[in-house]
Amino acid sequence: MGFVKWMDQAPKLLKVIFALPVLDVVWVIYRLIKSCNDKNTLGVIVAVLLIVIGLPWLWLVDIITLLVSNKVLWF
Repeated sequence: MGFVKWMDQAPKLLKVIFALPVLDVVWVIYRLIKSCNDKNTLGVIVAVLLIVIGLPWLWLVDIITLLVSNKVLWF
């Protein structure tokens, strides 16, 4: 729970840096932990698939949603 809270409260610049293509795995791990904390089975499955498949365009979606709404797109 501490990791999710820390990521939610991090400055916008740090969040965008974590969304860059090399570091975007941080947001995938964030999604996995958030889904586990919320007991969201579908979210856990999708997060694991994102780790395995590593969608090449997800970093761009993360940067756009962070700049617009200051949070990543998730369930």
